[in-house]
Amino acid sequence: MNAVPHEVVITDDPAHFLALADGHLAADPVLTTVVSTVTHRALAQVERGLPAPAHPRWWAVVHDPAGEVAGVAMRTAPFAPYPLFVLPMPDAAAVALAREVHARGEEIGGVNGALPATQVVAGEAARLQGGTASVWEHTRLFELGELVEPEPVDGRMRRAGADDTGLCLEWFEAFAADAAEQAGRTEGEGHEEYFTREDMLERIEGGRICLWEVAGEPVHLTGFNPPSFGVARLGPVYTPREHRGRGYASAAVAAVSQRLRDGGVRVCLFTDQANPTSNRIYQALGYRPVVDMANLVVA
Repeated sequence: MNAVPHEVVITDDPAHFLALADGHLAADPVLTTVVSTVTHRALAQVERGLPAPAHPRWWAVVHDPAGEVAGVAMRTAPFAPYPLFVLPMPDAAAVALAREVHARGEEIGGVNGALPATQVVAGEAARLQGGTASVWEHTRLFELGELVEPEPVDGRMRRAGADDTGLCLEWFEAFAADAAEQAGRTEGEGHEEYFTREDMLERIEGGRICLWEVAGEPVHLTGFNPPSFGVARLGPVYTPREHRGRGYASAAVAAVSQRLRDGGVRVCLFTDQANPTSNRIYQALGYRPVVDMANLVVA
């Protein structure tokens, strides 16, 4: 007797996805933070009547043979190659996901997310497409334990305002470029389309970008995502080269983390495993590793 296969449900409706996967996401809200925040943000945009983006945007729920949720994924990144983001799931579920996307006529150019599911999806996609899968970036998810206050530094933190939009946009783009350089990468997925003025204004109006300034001059930026299932995720964290090494990042991350913690939410963030400086800073503040992830390219 043939085994009952995994069932993959793909939807472009964030509300439908949440109806199917809400309990799965809420069960481990730190691990599922990216999917949760992106989905709730997309739902808010739909409710405001904003049109669907031109790039692929859908969510997937994989059910096991018993009908239970075995894993979830999404394809929402607004930059080429529009990688999938995959949360933990059994190998059989990951293979079923890759095959369903292939059957839809979509090519998978990248897969990001939890290991080993990400590797399985990328490997199966590569097999189906006649290509290969390779790791472009290793990341690590951290959650704040007991906050350790850093040494005091000059300046103060403030929320970014509309007048800071241009600066914030410039620093978001610089963050992506510097992160790749610091990790020793010379090429990778482009993120430029993600950093739009409209997106930046939305973040600023939501109070989700904070600047550290000294004598009225901004010297550092720390952003964060709105809480989802009681968890907020920090990022990006960026200090221009000329202001590095003075403790501004530690001071700002600690201040934003404490503000979020005071609001009753758990706090997490991602680091690039190839960047020892950021990993050291966050761990010194009390952030503890949760899970390792990877970003793979399929070509």
